[in-house]
Amino acid sequence: MSNKDSLDLVRIPKELKLILEIIRLENGEILQLKNVEWITHINWSLFLKLANHHRLYPLLFSKIKIIEQKIIPLGVVQTIFQKYKKNTFEMLHLSAEMEQVSKRFAENGIRLLVLKGPVLATDLYGDLSLRTCRDLDFLVSINDMEKVDELLLKQGYKKDESFQIETVLNDWKWRHHHIAYYHPYKRVKLEIHWRLNPGPGKEPTFQELWDRKRISSHTNQSVYYLGREDLFFFLITHGARHGWSRLRWLVDINRILRQKMDWNKAIKLLKDHQSLHIGGQALLLSSELLKTPFPNEMMQFAKDKHANRLAQSTLFYLEKMVNLHSEPLPEYITKYHDRYLFLLKSSQQKLLYIISIFYPSITDVNTFRLPKFLYFLYFPLRPVFLVLRKTKKQSLSLKTEK
Repeated sequence: MSNKDSLDLVRIPKELKLILEIIRLENGEILQLKNVEWITHINWSLFLKLANHHRLYPLLFSKIKIIEQKIIPLGVVQTIFQKYKKNTFEMLHLSAEMEQVSKRFAENGIRLLVLKGPVLATDLYGDLSLRTCRDLDFLVSINDMEKVDELLLKQGYKKDESFQIETVLNDWKWRHHHIAYYHPYKRVKLEIHWRLNPGPGKEPTFQELWDRKRISSHTNQSVYYLGREDLFFFLITHGARHGWSRLRWLVDINRILRQKMDWNKAIKLLKDHQSLHIGGQALLLSSELLKTPFPNEMMQFAKDKHANRLAQSTLFYLEKMVNLHSEPLPEYITKYHDRYLFLLKSSQQKLLYIISIFYPSITDVNTFRLPKFLYFLYFPLRPVFLVLRKTKKQSLSLKTEK
């Protein structure tokens, strides 16, 4: 790749660059950090904070043993080891629950695909202890959602109140893409998806994904998960939507790109769902940050100007150590992320997004109550509500400034 296509990494913290240097190590390599200019004066507290933020401490620990001794302080090594050990137990716990859920769903005739979690760790890393996971993500057919809800409630799970779905004219089917459940005794959180990503936008149907599914060879119970090309599509769209703000997602890309892939199928999948620029973004970031070799078939998409701009835009999240799950987000981050998400969309997706703005929402219902048989009137009223809310927001902002 030419220098003009390279990303500007000058504002990336040197502590994060060190983490990347360690992550990139292959078996048999020895990292001589004393010869690297920027290794001096490392802020080890920030190093640990970044390792935790990016969820890379399990992989870091696996690499530490091949690093020259005394380069990393003993206290730092011990902290990483403790987090690695804790994560291993958590992953074993989640793995057992993943198998139990898969078994219960199969017994009740509900088709279930695992999206991430322990099965992803074993598929990409060969060891469930080398990847973190805070919950279990499953994909089901939207037609099975009522059966899923009934089954999980019987099993002792409770709906997460923050994920309660309020809807107008069934817009939840495309506005949202998952709902969360939590088991208070097992302390396990499940996210049940009926889409891979939030709408509006085109993506593979559940039946297509089910037809291309794989079965895990690392579990006692039959556990099904995405085919390799579908998994690649899901990982890049999921990571891109979050601005690649956690490098764990990019390390996943680095791993899957080193596996055998049918690139003709993968490219067709990306093309059919307006995601070639996202594939290019992921490849460019993985190549620049993790030295991932480019598949020849994807080279032209990684050199695309739109993909380059998207990749450069995501460095903001690394420079600021943005956590999109923390609330409330600073206003400047919210505005940046909104602009980035719009830039991420294809032309067709932008059009669908603009149209969706004028689709009634539950906020409109709460603003002006109408009986259900008159809900169609929310369509012409929607622009009025948008103007009123914007005017009210500006008015409150002016009062705050005064």
